[in-house]
Amino acid sequence: MLKACGMMMRTIYSSACRYYTASRHACSSSAFCKRFSSAVHHEPEYDIVVVGGGIVGMATARELALKHPNLKFAVVEKENRLALHQSGHNSGVIHAGIYYKPGSLKAKLCVEGLHLAYKYLDEEGIPYKKCGKLIVAVNEKEVGRLLDLYDRAIHNGVPDVELIEGNEIKKYEPYCKGVKAIWSPHTGIVDWGLVTEHYGKNFRDAGGSIYLDFNVTDFQLVEKDQNGKDTDAEYPVRVISNEKAVRCKYVLTCGGLQADKLAKLSGCSEDPRIVPFRGEYLLLKPEKAHLVRGNIYPVPDPRFPFLGVHFTPRMNGDVWLGPNAIFALKREGYRWRDIDLHEMWESVTYRGFQKLALQYLGFGINEVIRSAFPRLQIATLQKYIPDISSSDITRGPAGVRAQAMNADGSLEDDFVFHRETGSSLGFRILHCRNAPSPGATSSLSIAKMIADKCKTEFLL
Repeated sequence: MLKACGMMMRTIYSSACRYYTASRHACSSSAFCKRFSSAVHHEPEYDIVVVGGGIVGMATARELALKHPNLKFAVVEKENRLALHQSGHNSGVIHAGIYYKPGSLKAKLCVEGLHLAYKYLDEEGIPYKKCGKLIVAVNEKEVGRLLDLYDRAIHNGVPDVELIEGNEIKKYEPYCKGVKAIWSPHTGIVDWGLVTEHYGKNFRDAGGSIYLDFNVTDFQLVEKDQNGKDTDAEYPVRVISNEKAVRCKYVLTCGGLQADKLAKLSGCSEDPRIVPFRGEYLLLKPEKAHLVRGNIYPVPDPRFPFLGVHFTPRMNGDVWLGPNAIFALKREGYRWRDIDLHEMWESVTYRGFQKLALQYLGFGINEVIRSAFPRLQIATLQKYIPDISSSDITRGPAGVRAQAMNADGSLEDDFVFHRETGSSLGFRILHCRNAPSPGATSSLSIAKMIADKCKTEFLL
């Protein structure tokens, strides 16, 4: 019966998403996004160019276009479609704002972003599931940290959050066990890559231009206009991609995994440096998907830099287990065989990475071993759902986190913006160098913040 229900839900979801799948492919076509023609010699001109077609870049571009309809905007993206990396390789969770330090910008933007996200999804008709989340303490040692999390949730204004006893857990997750838990009913799931595509459509409908296959290789300040006149150019910044370019007054970069490289192009410091960490998921076999209804999360262990294994249902009915945290041998390295020797050398010779690696050497080695032998994660999974066995899991997808890191080995946990005001070029470029998790949930609230910052910095 449960298996049949699961198959029916997958069929319903697939039918509901046919239109949206078509719209995603449309964003890679010439009907939606622009590509340069070799016959075009005049470089397009804009008030602001946004570099990066991920969820933060597209949300911000959309917000700018809606707030300033009389200005011209463009987005340039190095891949052949939007949301190809972090925005399209994530757990798909709509977070409620529990984990973040009270009073922090992350907490404020997440709670605000939660409400904005659901409103937007409803307006656009984008499928989502408000399946809730349990944060489970599996022993008495974790209860103290769980209570601290609950206090954070209350201070952060997380809606309708509850602290429940162990015997109440099965009301929400029949196969889960624990001694105490936090229940967050407004945590949900969605396809954030699909949401990014909708941001892109909104942006284009508002008059914006999107250029795909535009890998930014340089920023250049020009003194002449395109007619060769020696007057102050109205659009003095050239954003260059090999043999093509666009011109603009100002630039906003939202580069994700390439954020530090883009900053360096305009004369900024490389710090904080982006170090890639791959998160590998396991898949629960379809016949066991009924074991998980909603999101099941652990109580964070302060000894380790990452959250740890959790259970995440997906919009198509899959259940993801994980992720781990593995140093990626390439910035966009989703598999062990994805290697870029230059990028790997840049990371391993970085003083900050070396300090972090030494500090968490044991943790890192264990993550690598569990990556090689996924069944070693079963014991951890069984702490929450005892009915899971090694025969119930297979290898799943992976994502790469753009982890901003400082030279002292500390992980940058908040938003970082940089503008090199001491140079004529850097003065015109605002870099969003770190938009930490939950960047997708907070994307609309982040967009409002960055749009306001652009208005102030660029005197729009």
